[in-house]
Amino acid sequence: QVHLVESGGGLVQAGGSLSLSCAASERTFTTYAMGWFRQAPGKEREFVAAIIWSAGSTYYANSVKGRFTISRDIAKRTVYLQMNSLKPEDTAVYYCVVPRGNLVVPVSPPTVGSWGQGTQVTVSS
Repeated sequence: QVHLVESGGGLVQAGGSLSLSCAASERTFTTYAMGWFRQAPGKEREFVAAIIWSAGSTYYANSVKGRFTISRDIAKRTVYLQMNSLKPEDTAVYYCVVPRGNLVVPVSPPTVGSWGQGTQVTVSS
């Protein structure tokens, strides 16, 4: 089990930007990929973005493509999510994740091995 510590989030008006960070606390942390999910009230958790740790290849949900950017700092064991042009429908609790196994990209809940504690993002209209 990996311990993931998230920061960032908050309240922003529609059209604004926010940035999330997630750091793995273990010094010996290694992973194939990291990602972000979100869960809005009354809805299931959904995939947002993922990044292959070594190669930097990225994956995005269609709903955020072109507005969100995932990146990572390997030395800091940290993944970031830059969110631009935010919409009220982006309001949710955002979770940082690592995959369940090697060569797995976390794009659905069954592929997730560890979850962060979640951070609230609220976009007002």
